[in-house]
Amino acid sequence: MALIEQATQAEQKAAAFAQRATHAEQQAAQVQSYADQLRQQNEKLHQEVTYLRRMRYGIKSERMADSTQRDLFEQDLDADIEALQAELDKLAAASPKKEAVKQKRPGRLPLAAHLPREDVLHEPASCDCPECGKAMRKVGEDVTEKLSVQPAVFSVKRHRYPKYACQACQSIHQAPSAPSIIDGGGVEHDVLAWLLVSKYLDHLPLYRLEQIGERHNVPLSRTKLAQWVGRTGVALAPLADRLAQLLRQRRCLHADETPVAQLAPKTGKTERGYQWVYRSNDMEPGPRIVVYDYQPSRQGQHARNMLAGWSGYLMADAYSGYQALFAGGVVELGCMAHARRKFFDLHAARPTPITTEALHRFAQLYEIEREAKDMCVEQRADLRREKSLPLLAEFETWLNETSARASPSSGLQKAIVYTLSRWPARVRYAHSGDLPIDNNAAENALRPVAIGRKNWLFYGTERAGHRASCIMSLLATAKLNGLDPYEWLLDTLNKLPTWPANRLDELLPLGSVIQV
Repeated sequence: MALIEQATQAEQKAAAFAQRATHAEQQAAQVQSYADQLRQQNEKLHQEVTYLRRMRYGIKSERMADSTQRDLFEQDLDADIEALQAELDKLAAASPKKEAVKQKRPGRLPLAAHLPREDVLHEPASCDCPECGKAMRKVGEDVTEKLSVQPAVFSVKRHRYPKYACQACQSIHQAPSAPSIIDGGGVEHDVLAWLLVSKYLDHLPLYRLEQIGERHNVPLSRTKLAQWVGRTGVALAPLADRLAQLLRQRRCLHADETPVAQLAPKTGKTERGYQWVYRSNDMEPGPRIVVYDYQPSRQGQHARNMLAGWSGYLMADAYSGYQALFAGGVVELGCMAHARRKFFDLHAARPTPITTEALHRFAQLYEIEREAKDMCVEQRADLRREKSLPLLAEFETWLNETSARASPSSGLQKAIVYTLSRWPARVRYAHSGDLPIDNNAAENALRPVAIGRKNWLFYGTERAGHRASCIMSLLATAKLNGLDPYEWLLDTLNKLPTWPANRLDELLPLGSVIQV
């Protein structure tokens, strides 16, 4: 009987131990799950902190770092080295003369041939030899070229209109007034061109231009400058509208948008608006075109309004505002650079064999594009079918296999899901010879906006945003087509007052030579 009781007690103790062991296993599993969550959260925060530090303090380029990459502070280092060399030269000149040891220094690049030359003659103090006193004759000369610049030079043009009287019929004749964009404005077109290029291309706010005038004792009030900008913008608006019409005739377009601030009426605070950009495809024949479109919001309706009636291939990011266009017959192209950026950010935060492999596969695709850069459309299409399509198929398989092994909530999994979610759109370029691989053309067109908003901070009104879009479209298109924006704008402002409306296309900045 005692043995039975002992056995029963032993069984009860064993059951209790088993229960405690099960509970301990459950607690260990919970602790492990919590630890995994903390580890994933820590990894996510580490990636975000690394990304923000790189954006704030580091090099924003997405090129893979190597031994030849330029240092972030190399420009300052170059200046310091040159300053130290100047100090050494000064010390060497002041020290007792010893046998000079000539140091080999890098040669200077020749100055641009198109720059005007002004000769400055440096004759000796006397034409008689300082040694023997006899007359000298010229046997040659040394020529040294130095770059020179003249800051903004303001002047006044006096337009004189002589009056001539006919004594026979008692009539008076005089030349008509010179046509001008701003009648009675008291300003030449070269000032207007300088003003618009400075404001919209060099990103100088009007108060800085006012300060430039003050340094030259020329009163340029911000009110007057703003009036000139407003009137000139109205005169140029038909050209910008025509540019947008020509852009919509293209088969393939890039699109992107970036936030800008706009001053809210009455409150004095700023609201978020958006600068949209639409860019032609460089692989298509014809001049390059970029059109900016300021809107007070990021609603997809703005893109639909701009591209109303247009059909073709649209390269854009994953923003949902473009989806209605894709549902309405526009063919979507996915940006490979956006997908690469997801893996690059992970790699920059913490390099792993997987991120290295992903970036290597992207590099192979871009190497093919560099190889095909100067090919015709047919040759590029053949090369893509031969090389790009097999690599893309292998890449997709690798992404799916890696996704099966990755943690569901990890940054790696999110990068893979983002890449695969629009895979058919991303690989569509490889089935042709004239479609782009990424949306870098549109992103590059928005870089000046990002630089400018750090200077002018915000648009004062919605109308100001539209005016900026109009002028920026024309100046940016001029740059893309190899024109000097100032020279093109000055030529256009001189012609525009008397130019016939049916020949407006001749004034557009679409050629390498200004139309006459």
